[in-house]
Amino acid sequence: MTPVLVFGLAAMIMLWTRRRTGGPRPGPVAERAGAVPAGFDPAAYGLVPSAELDPGRAGPPMRLLRRKELGALADSCLAGGWRAAEAYVAAAGTDWDERWSRLDFLTRVAAERDAWLTAWEEAGTAPCAAATVRARLLVQRAWEARGSGFPAQVAPERLAAFRTQLTAAYELARRAAESDGRDPGPWVVMIAAARGLRLPRREFRELWGEVVARAPHHVGGHWQAMQYWCAKWHGSDALMLRFAVRAVHSAPAGSPLPGLYLQALTELESRHGPRGLPGGRRYRELLPRVAAALDGTPASNDQVPLLRHLLAHFALTSRQPALALEQFRRIGPWCGAHPWSAGSDPVRAFDRARALAASLAAADGTGDDRTAAPA
Repeated sequence: MTPVLVFGLAAMIMLWTRRRTGGPRPGPVAERAGAVPAGFDPAAYGLVPSAELDPGRAGPPMRLLRRKELGALADSCLAGGWRAAEAYVAAAGTDWDERWSRLDFLTRVAAERDAWLTAWEEAGTAPCAAATVRARLLVQRAWEARGSGFPAQVAPERLAAFRTQLTAAYELARRAAESDGRDPGPWVVMIAAARGLRLPRREFRELWGEVVARAPHHVGGHWQAMQYWCAKWHGSDALMLRFAVRAVHSAPAGSPLPGLYLQALTELESRHGPRGLPGGRRYRELLPRVAAALDGTPASNDQVPLLRHLLAHFALTSRQPALALEQFRRIGPWCGAHPWSAGSDPVRAFDRARALAASLAAADGTGDDRTAAPA
């Protein structure tokens, strides 16, 4: 149940979750990949050579110092310590998106070994943060217990374990919220549990109101809420799309929140194929707006590379090749992301898509040839 877009410390998280990650799944992009057109010269369009494409990651690697810092934090936790974890969360202050990202990292560390988390809970020095990590871990384990598939395809005992752990997570998050009325994190956990618990829409809206009251543009909260409004859960395609469009229009400068629209498009495409994507001028114009938002998001934000891959794909699908080409220039050599990684040959899918963007942009006069390196 993880999003295409992994919010938080993506590179280090991958180290801790790789053993749980399955192989690439077949998808429409892979099926349509075909061959790269003969004579395509990436350098003529400011793109990196095809031989340099790297399917191993979605974007540039995390800085070495940052990797060492996170590695040391994880080692400290796994050795039984919790004070470094508490300090790590506290350093985020009231930057709720950053705090959520840090809690996410700690949750994934706790999934490996949680004795340190138990000690932190027992110490009682940061009850909201510790309980939120525990509640998030319970949600994660609930989904692991359930597995994939529609409810009718899941064994009754797995569904029972799923609901039991989600209920425990929900109740623990509720208590965490009572210990710190400012923090939206516990409410986001309740939002995450709500769809599996089949909370009615009225109750869900009340929960969402609590998140918005504390952090109206919380990125992780919006992702979880959008999942509730998906047709596969308790909403519809129209409700999900409306929710995502509102996020684009309301997002503050510097936030990657408009990328939620790209995730909504991914959901629609996965359910209905390319013909299920919205048409019309209103929706076409949202993509340049998302691009502008990503350009204004700090370069250190590790969500941006993943979002640029989606933006390039949907810009090409919506016949905006110049916008797609610009994203490919900014992406550089990295092609280990959805949608390219949905098939068996991400390099070929990625290379063909950028060749198509370049040729279409050149044909309509919007794709100037370039010899400069990509941004």
